[in-house]
Amino acid sequence: MENKYIDPKVIEKANIWLNGSYDEITKNTIRQMIENDPQELIESFYRDLEFGTGGLRGIMGVGTNRMNKYTVGMATQGLANYVLKMFPERKQISAVIAYDCRINNTYFAQITADVLSANGIKVFLFDDLRPTPELSFAIRELKAQIGIVITASHNPKEYNGYKVYWEDGGQLINPHDVNVVAEAQKITNINEVNFKGNTLLQQTIGSDLDEKYLAALKTLSLSPEIIQKHKNLKIVYTPIHGTGVRLVPMTLKAFGFSNVYNVPEQDVVDGNFPTVKSPNPEEPAALKMAIDKALEVGADLVMATDPDADRVGIAVRNDANEFVLLNGNQTATLLSHYLFTKWKENGLLDGNQFMVKTIVTSELLIDMANKYSIATYDVLTGFKYIADIIQKLEGKKKFIGGGEESYGFLVGDFVRDKDAVSACALVAETAAWAAEHGFTLFEMLKQIYLEYGFYYETLISLVKKGKSGAEAIEALMVDYRKNPPLQINNSKLIAIKDYQKQIHFDLLNQKESTIDLPKSNVLQFFTEDGTKISVRPSGTEPKIKYYFGVKAPLNKLEDYYKVEAELKERIREIIDSMNLH
Repeated sequence: MENKYIDPKVIEKANIWLNGSYDEITKNTIRQMIENDPQELIESFYRDLEFGTGGLRGIMGVGTNRMNKYTVGMATQGLANYVLKMFPERKQISAVIAYDCRINNTYFAQITADVLSANGIKVFLFDDLRPTPELSFAIRELKAQIGIVITASHNPKEYNGYKVYWEDGGQLINPHDVNVVAEAQKITNINEVNFKGNTLLQQTIGSDLDEKYLAALKTLSLSPEIIQKHKNLKIVYTPIHGTGVRLVPMTLKAFGFSNVYNVPEQDVVDGNFPTVKSPNPEEPAALKMAIDKALEVGADLVMATDPDADRVGIAVRNDANEFVLLNGNQTATLLSHYLFTKWKENGLLDGNQFMVKTIVTSELLIDMANKYSIATYDVLTGFKYIADIIQKLEGKKKFIGGGEESYGFLVGDFVRDKDAVSACALVAETAAWAAEHGFTLFEMLKQIYLEYGFYYETLISLVKKGKSGAEAIEALMVDYRKNPPLQINNSKLIAIKDYQKQIHFDLLNQKESTIDLPKSNVLQFFTEDGTKISVRPSGTEPKIKYYFGVKAPLNKLEDYYKVEAELKERIREIIDSMNLH
C-alpha cells in the first residue's frame, strides 16, 4: 500500500526506525506492515507510550506505541538521565528491578538493568519473579533511589508493562513522572541509549529480601490468638499463574493458617495464562477453578491474586452456602471494619491515625473511619496517590490502611503500593475473627450495612481501542463538560466535580470551590437521590470507565436481598438513562 494512505506523521516515525540503528527483524516487520497492514502500522506508531496511572504499558511488538527493546530502552535512558540529575551528590545511585510472569519478563528486566548500569547506576535484580509489593518493600529496605517492575498487571497476555517507583517505595507522581517522560522524549535517536550494561554494577537479590518482607508482614497481624483457634479455616488460593504462587501461601502459613488449598493447574507460572481468558481477579471466570476447588474440599474462603500480586479478589459463602464474589469496595469494607475495630480493641487508637481511599471508592469507608475518629483522605485514582499521602504524613500520623475499588488494599506503611500478599493474610485473619464472633464474612458485611446503610457500587467500562478509540473517549469527556446532564435517572443533578478544572460546582447554591488535588481527566456527578457517578478514561487501557455508587437504608437483615435488588435496578436504570451500552 502506498504511503499516501497512511498518516504522514506515522510514516515519518516509521522511517526513523527504518533508517536508524534498529535490528533487521524490527525493520523487516515495519516493511511488512507498510506493504500489507497499514492499520497495524498506524496503531504501532501513531503515538509514543506514556506513563499513566500504572506507568508504561502496552501491547508487545514493533513501534513507538508498543513494548519492545527500544521503547523500554528509551524510557530507561530517560529515567537514568533524570535520576542522575536528581541525585548529583550521591556517590552511588541504586535501583531495584523485579518482574512478574509475563512473556519477555526477564528480557525486558535485563534490558532495564543493562541501560541503568551502563549509566553508572547500581542495579539490584531479583533472581526470579516477585510480587510488585515486594519490589516496593525492597526499594525502602535497600535504600535505593528508584525501582522498576516489569508487569502489565491484569491485562491480557499480549501486554507487558514497566512501572517505576521513587525512593519512598511509591510509584512516580508529579513532578517525577512528567519529568521522566520529558527526559525520554528528548531522546530522538536510539543511539543515545546506552545498552551496554556494566555487570559489575548488577547484583542478584532473592531469599534474603523474602525473609525480611515476610517478617514485616507478620507484624501486621492483630489477632494471632484468634488465628490459632481457627487455624484450620479452609482456604483456597490461586495466583492465576502469577507471582503470588510462593509468597501468599508462605505468608498464610506464617500467620498461622494450616489448611490452605491450591489450584495446581494455576500454580504453573505462565505468561500465556492458559486456564483463563483474562488473569483479572475482577472477572468471575478467573476465579471459577478456585471456586470449583473450594466446593470440592468444603472451603470457607477463596482468594485470587493478579499476575503481579498487588490485587486480590475473594469469594465467600452466602446465606445459601453458595460462593459469591465480592467486589473491591466490599473487600475494602470488610478489611477496614476489621482494622478499625481491632485497633480500638487493642488500645492502639489515640486520634492520630488515618486512612486513605480513592475518589471512586465507596464512601462507606469514610463513614466507618469517622465513627472511630480516624482521619480520612480522598485521592485521585491510582495507588501512587495513596503512597503520596503516607509519605507526606510520615512521622506525623499513623497509617492504618487504605484502598481502591479496583481490588487494591494496603495495610501498614513499609510497602507503598497495594499489596495482595498482606491483603490475603488480613482477609483470612478477618474471616477467623468473624468466625470467633459466630458469623461468616458475608454475615459480617450485612451487619456493616445494617449499621451504616447499604452502599452498592458497580463499574462498567466501554472499550474503545486504538487511535479512533482514544479520539472517541476524548470527545465524550469534552461533551460531558460542555453539556452536563440536568438530571440522571429522573434525579436532579446537584453537584459536579471536575478534577481537570479542579472545580467543585455546587448547582443547588450556584457556588464554585477549588478541589485541592492534582489535575486529572475525571468528572463526578452527584444527584438529589444520593447517587455518585464518576467518569474516567483509563490511564493504562483503551477504556472509559463509569463508576456508580448508590445507597439505601437497611433497616433489618431480612431485607438484605430486597434492598440489594432495588439498588441494582437503580443502577441499571441510570445506565439506561445515560445510554451506556
